[in-house]
This record gives sequence, structure tokens and C-alpha cells, in this order.
Amino acid sequence: MTRQTFKSSRVRSVKPRSAGGALGGILGAIAMSAIAGVLVTAAVTPVVAFSGTAANTAVDIFNKLPDHLDPGQLAEPSTLYATGSDGVSYELATFYDQDRETVAWDSISQFVKDAAVAEEDPRFYTHGGVDVLATSRALLQNAAGQNLSGASTITMQYVRNVLIQEAYAIPDKEKRDAAYKDAMRQDMDRKLKEMKLAISIEKQFSKDDILLGYLNIALYGRQIYGIESAAQYYYGKSAQDVTLAEAASLVAIVNNPSLYQLDVEENIPANKERRDKILASMLSHGKITQAQYDEAVATEIATNITPRVAGCNVAEANFGLGHFCDYVLRYIKQDPNFGETATEREFNFSRGGYKIYTTIDLDMQAAGLQATHENVPALMEGIDVGSASVSTQVGTGRVLAMVQNKPFNNAEDFLASNPEYTTVNYNTDEEYGGSSGFQVGSTFKPITLAEWIRTGHSVRDIVNVNGRSVQENSFSASCLVDGVYGYGSFTFSNDNDGTKGNQPVLTAIAQSVNGGLVSMQQKMDLCGTFETAQNLGIHRASDQPVWTQEEADLGYVSQDLVGQIKVPTLHQESRDLSMVPSNVYGGIDEIAPITMAAAYGAFAGDGTVCTPVPIDAIVDSDDDPVPFTKSECTQGIAPEVAAGVAYALNYTVNNGLARHAQSWSGVPHLAKTGTTDDVVDNWTVGSSTTVSTATWVGNAGPVQRADGSWGRVSTMGFGGLMTADQSIWPAIMNVADNKYGGTAFPEPSESSLRVTTVKVPDLKGLSFEDASKQLEQLGFTVSDGGEIDSSVAQGMVASTDPAAGTDAQLGTGVTVYRSNGQAATIPDGLVGSSGNDAKSTLNSAGFSNVDFVCEAGGKDNPKKDKVTAVSPASGTEARTSSQVTLTLKCDD
Repeated sequence: MTRQTFKSSRVRSVKPRSAGGALGGILGAIAMSAIAGVLVTAAVTPVVAFSGTAANTAVDIFNKLPDHLDPGQLAEPSTLYATGSDGVSYELATFYDQDRETVAWDSISQFVKDAAVAEEDPRFYTHGGVDVLATSRALLQNAAGQNLSGASTITMQYVRNVLIQEAYAIPDKEKRDAAYKDAMRQDMDRKLKEMKLAISIEKQFSKDDILLGYLNIALYGRQIYGIESAAQYYYGKSAQDVTLAEAASLVAIVNNPSLYQLDVEENIPANKERRDKILASMLSHGKITQAQYDEAVATEIATNITPRVAGCNVAEANFGLGHFCDYVLRYIKQDPNFGETATEREFNFSRGGYKIYTTIDLDMQAAGLQATHENVPALMEGIDVGSASVSTQVGTGRVLAMVQNKPFNNAEDFLASNPEYTTVNYNTDEEYGGSSGFQVGSTFKPITLAEWIRTGHSVRDIVNVNGRSVQENSFSASCLVDGVYGYGSFTFSNDNDGTKGNQPVLTAIAQSVNGGLVSMQQKMDLCGTFETAQNLGIHRASDQPVWTQEEADLGYVSQDLVGQIKVPTLHQESRDLSMVPSNVYGGIDEIAPITMAAAYGAFAGDGTVCTPVPIDAIVDSDDDPVPFTKSECTQGIAPEVAAGVAYALNYTVNNGLARHAQSWSGVPHLAKTGTTDDVVDNWTVGSSTTVSTATWVGNAGPVQRADGSWGRVSTMGFGGLMTADQSIWPAIMNVADNKYGGTAFPEPSESSLRVTTVKVPDLKGLSFEDASKQLEQLGFTVSDGGEIDSSVAQGMVASTDPAAGTDAQLGTGVTVYRSNGQAATIPDGLVGSSGNDAKSTLNSAGFSNVDFVCEAGGKDNPKKDKVTAVSPASGTEARTSSQVTLTLKCDD
């Protein structure tokens, strides 16, 4: 049955206050003044003596009592909703300290109203808040040493319940307990205050409003408050639909919930006895007929206990949204709008009666769950297997899907026997219920690419993509000591060995070649790359120690973990990324998938990065908006930078390693894959112009190996785990494409696509080192071509390929050839001279092996025949021991 929540009981019914009711309030005040005067000796004087109150008359004492009471907002459950494609808001989960649904006058059966009045306060509609006869009798009984009872009208009971609820609404436990104790005092002072406040209430509200407030506020056992929740819990129906017998049984509970509540079998006889007493009162006051009475008392009590199950386990069971539900709760409990402290925020949430409309897309969620369950089981022998996928809306940060392989449950006893469930949300940061995150591997490469484009480089620039050893001081780092990363060296390799040599940056990204990213970073500032990452909102999923270089030197931490250093201490913690060269291509930090999804959304959304938000709107029980922390969108990178990255990552989808991320419906996608060392983690992160999704599959935690050690293991030996992300990501994005569409990514700037050429300089005669420096300064990469025959001094540069003066693309590799010193230049002026003269000239130049041939046959006569050609030609270089051929014009 679908429940409706109405406005609070503070909203008055349409029935106006009657003249009799208004007169009753006035007469009540007069009557109480008279009672106070007559019974001052029996009742009021002891109060004055005890309190030390100064007053001349009992009326004066009564008039000094507080006379204002604000019924306020009653505690009600807070409920999470998800909106389906059909526009219906589906209830995900409910949370409460008090299970109450405040309902309107017309939503309560008249049987309930008549039963309450007939039994609790028959003269309710005629007195002014205090029943003079009952009160006088009670005061006299109290003066005689008898128990004070039977004097509380419905209005006075309502007052007491309001005071109790005011106590419950105090977050501080000690103050709350003290206020509750004060509201429950059994003494004359408390009774007189209730009377005075009851009269005040009668002046403010109509009788129907007071009765409505009483029925909505009363306790009906356990955490069940209000007649609507009581009817739903005990009978599985609305308070509007209960029978006469059921109404009387419900009203009976209010007198003593622990004795009369119907979910305890031993209470049934006592409840029936009181129920029948109430029915008799209704009969005697003419509210029911004899036939109705006879039928009701003959009815056996038959309950239909229907508890309102609270918590995120319901969201998991119905929609597979337990982890998302828990994320929403934690999001609210992090939100200062709901209180100054976490305790206060949780307290307010559980009582606030909020309707929280979440951002989740049930269709995308269902697709993600199906794909995840088909590809990644909750448990596997030999690996603590994990999978997580999360989608955010580009430009808004709205969380549209949140899926993982292990379902949610937060019952400790259940978890102990069901290891396939978990409370840990693999998609989020630690404070939102998440783990410590997962290494992101090569999905970090686009961040380095963003800095590359930001600093004026092109995706078509040529870089060395080979694995190799590099010097740490080749990495500029303006924010570190000496302006460089370090002074050692490190060696890295490529997983993709099929791409080598000098390649465009576009190829390095599309084929995920580590060497290309290292070459790129060597032309940039390391601090700038990580500042760009920070601007994109990328951070570690949990706090990590920050180590100084001195601490690293002392052996506290390996060199690769030395981070950005100012003046940190050993115990300082940070979410900052590890500013090391291996991070720019290998993504060594543990990051939550939701962080990566938000960052890639910036690549697809003109550089705007939006913090994830799981809530669209919150309203209170009166349907008034409730403020909450919304997504904050900032310009993480410039639009032209984002367009350049999008171009490269779209190329990666169509021509690189992310082909599985191509849209099934033609919507343009950008994406990047990522794999960490030993294939421990596998990622696909990508986006359309409307939705960004990150999928991770890997080790949720370490396992114990055969040798007793603990660690994360490769996913390669576990079925299709290492490729599961390639099925899950497209399944989610296919639904996103169909629902949200997507357009072409913005055209990249000319600068990010340009092909820059530089003229190769003439380096002949320079040392290899000097020539290399000149070429590298111009943006070329250099390789050693070894020695060649040359007239240049031995060891000096003889030539280059491409040759000097050639226009070559920036980043192109230039091969430098060094001289072996064993060559000379063929002299000029040989053609036209006699053969012997030419030979003599060659001999003088160092060439001793000279041969003659006739141009058209015949016998040569070098003494007089003229030279018509020389091979090798004049001006070229040749080894001096090589043969030089002179062609003569011989006589026949």
C-alpha cells in the first residue's frame, strides 16, 4: 500500500473554532482561577512554599505560570526516492527515530476520533482545556494523599506529549534526558503548568485541531507514533479505513503502550478488555448503536503486523541501490545545512520528515547491475574480487548510476555469514562509505595530456615512446627543491611493445605507451601536471601520510612515494596525489571511481568539472524546500584544452585501445583504458557530452597467498576479469546514450592539432654532445647513427638524417652520424684536365686507387686524353682507400 504524507498537524482543519469552544477557553481560565483560589491550601500553597515563589494570591501564582506552547514540527521518517522513466517517484528507503505519518483530519476514521473522546475526555468539546469537575476531584484526592489521576483532558495529554517531543528534539543526550524527566514529573507543579498550557492551546486552536494533534502525536508502542503509522503497523491499512473494533483497539494502546500494544501476543486479552470498555463508553455517549457495539465486542482481535522497514537494506533488495542509499545518507551527514556536528546532522535527519529526491537513473542502474552480475561474481576463490561503476551527468555532477559486484548489507550478524555482501562502497571516497580507492593506471594519462595541451603543445607533436632509463633531473619541478624532481635515475618499460620509436602524441595516448608520456613530461613542469589534476578535482580516496625527503632518506618510505613537500611531518595526512614521474603515465595513486568519472566529465564538458551530487531536491513534511549542499561546478581546464583532450580520447575510441567504448547508437564517446602492474586493476573511463562513466574491476583487497603472505593478485588468471570492464562500461553508456543523447565534441584549437616543422641545422664538425643539445633544444629527439666515412675530424659530426637544411616535424627523431676520419673530398677541376693531371691531383688529395676508362671504348691515353667524368663525383666524400674512376674521351 502506498502511503501519503500530509501537512503537519499545525495546519488547521477547515472547521472553524465554535463559539462554544471559544467560550470554553475563556470559562476555563476563569474556572481555573476560581479553583486556584478555593484549593490554594490543598494544592497551590505547597508549590509556592517549595519553589519560593512570591505571590499574593493563588490566582497570581497561576497567572505567573508559562502560558505559551508551540506544538512545533513532529518527528517523522525521512524517505529517499528515485524517479523512474514513467515519472513515478519510487520509494527507495525510509529512516526514522519515530515512525510517524502526520495526516489530515479527513484521513482518520470517525470511529478513532469518537473512541478517543468517549474514553479519554467525554466533555472535550465543552470544556476550555481543563475539565473543572475532574480537576477539582483530582486536586482534592491529591490533598487527601491519594494518587493524582483522572484529571488530564485530551488537551492536557496533548500538552504533555508536546513537551515530551520537545525533549526528544534536543540533540544533546544529557539535556534531552533532563527535559524528558521534567516533562514526566508526577507533581502538582507539573500538573498546574499543563493546565495553564492547555488553556493557552484552547485559545489558539480549534477542538478538531487539538484532537487531530493528539492523535498524530501519541505513542502507540515501540517507535510507532501517530494514528496513521499505528494503523499501518498493526493492521496494514490506513487510519481512514480501520473498523470500529480496530479503532477502539488502537485508542486503547495509548493508555499504556507496553501493556496494550498488539504485536505482543500476551497483550491481546488486556487490549480486548480495554477495547470493550472504550466501546461501552462510545455506546453510552451515543457515538455508536447497540448493534455496532454488539458486533464490535464480538470481534476477535486479528492483526496484520506490517512494520515499516528502515534502512538501506530495503533499497538494495528492491533496486540494488543499497550502496547508493548509504552514499546519500553520508552525503547528508557531511552537510552543515543539517547541523553543526555529525551527531546533530544524523539526529536531525532521522526526525526531519524529509522527502529526498535522488538523482539516480533506474534504467542505467538496472543495466549496470545486469552487466556487472554477468561479468563479475560477488565471490571468487583466490581473489577478493571487486567491481564498481558510477556515472555522473556532464555539467551538473548528478550521480546517475552506482553499481558494484558485492551487494549492500550493514547487519553485522548477516555479514558474518554472507561474505558476498559488504558495507563498503567501492565507488566513493572513504568518508562516504568508500574504500581507500584503487590505482587508476593509464587512465591518468589524459591528465598529463591536458597539461601538454595547456602548455602549448600539439597532439601531433612527435615524441620518443620507447621504454628506457631517464635521469630524474630531466623532470622540471618548480615547486620542489632545486626546481627538479631529483638526481637519481629510473627505468620504465611499456606494456605495448608494438609501438616504438618516435611517434605522435596521439599514438602514444591511443596505444597507451608509457614512454611517450615520459617524453611529454620531460618537456613540462611536473608541478604543473599535478596542479591540473587538482583543478580537475582528482584526489586520493582516503587520507595518506605525507613524507618529507628527509623521512624518505631515513627509510620511512620508498623513494617513489615522496610527495609534494613543503614542511610536512611524519604523521601529517593528505589527499594530495603523489607527485612522482611514474604517476603521470601509471596512475599509482588510489582514487575513487566517482572522482575519475567527474574529471572525465570535464573533458567532455568544455573543461567544467562538477562535484558529484546524489540529490535533486529535499522537501520537508510541509513540502517546503530544504537547503542542502549542491554540486559546485568550476572551470577545471580551459575549453580549448578540454577540446584537445576530447579529440585525442575520441581518437582512442575509434583507433586505439578503447574501441569497446564505441557507442552502439552513434553517440560520440571519448574514453581511456587503464591497467595497473600485474593486471591488478582494470579500468575504462569515458564520456559522451552528457554522461561520464568510470568502471573499475580488480582486487577489492589483498588475499593470503600460498606462502602465507598477503597481497593483491593479477586478474589474468580469473576468467574474464581483466576484460570485464569492457562489457560493463558499454552496457551502462548504451542506456545513457538512448536517454540523454550526446553531440559531437567541440572542435579542438588549431594549436593543439598543428604540425610544427623546424629546419634541421648544419652540425657538421661539432661534437656529438653539442649537436645533440642543439637538436634537443629545437624539439628533436636524437639517436646515434654511429661512424661513417667522412673528411671531418674523427669523432666529430659528419652528417644527419634528415640532412641539414631539411624542414622536419617537431619531435621527429634525427640520426647523427659521426666521422671516422678516413674519408676525403674528391677535388674539383678534374673534368677537362688530362687523365694524368687528374690522377696527380687525386693522389695529392690522398686517393691512391685511381682507374681510367674510355668513354666510348678504345685504348686510353691518360697523358693526352681529357677527363669527361669522375666517380665518386667532385665535392663528395669517399674513403681514401676506395677506388676513384676517371672517364676519358679516348681516340679510336
